[in-house]
Amino acid sequence: MHKVFKYKLDFYYQQTLIALVTLMFYAGIKGSFIEDQFSFVFKDPIVYIIIFYFCVYLVVLVLNLLRDRKLIITEEEMIFHHKYGERKIRFSDIEWMHIGRERLVQTAGKFQLIVFKLKSRRRLFRIRVGRYERNRELVLEMEKIAERVPKGKRRTFGIRKRKV
Repeated sequence: MHKVFKYKLDFYYQQTLIALVTLMFYAGIKGSFIEDQFSFVFKDPIVYIIIFYFCVYLVVLVLNLLRDRKLIITEEEMIFHHKYGERKIRFSDIEWMHIGRERLVQTAGKFQLIVFKLKSRRRLFRIRVGRYERNRELVLEMEKIAERVPKGKRRTFGIRKRKV
């Protein structure tokens, strides 16, 4: 049995929609009705800037949709899957794991970050829970995995404490 957690695309949808609404709102303000026809002036540079941002957000959204990122958790491993490949991490290869939160990131929820280190890799893996659908269920699954692997030391993960 395995559980699949899809990567959230809410942020990309929101940005694209905001750019589109801004373009429509600006077009409504700058456009004019002449003899029962709406005409829109394309000589305004702000229109080009808004259209540019809308196109960029739309391309990023489509690319992320095509990429189809997922986190799959099975009995023995977790799989970071995307359209072009996947990376499998066996639980026996995990040196230590820490479930907690990032100090400088202010988001809702007690558990924001899952950090683990592989025995064969120098760098850490970070999973930001808020970027996946069903984040509470993801945290519960990771807590089950954390029971089977050693706990990590409480580290700052490269972030220094703020001076007050």
